[in-house]
Amino acid sequence: MAGKNVGTMDQIIRIVIGGVLIALVYVGPRTSWGWIGIVPLVTAIVSWCPLYRVFGLRTCKASKCGR
Repeated sequence: MAGKNVGTMDQIIRIVIGGVLIALVYVGPRTSWGWIGIVPLVTAIVSWCPLYRVFGLRTCKASKCGR
């Protein structure tokens, strides 16, 4: 892993989306597809997204990314 590439606001959005998707497993349509919410949660926790690296994207400021 080559440093952080997910910024603070991006992390918050990923946590919210991940939480909502996981909640779908227990409420609403009760679909197992909600477990896909683990992906945004994990990428938010580790502050690194493999797709961002592939596409050369970065949502965190250079000073906070270790650059």
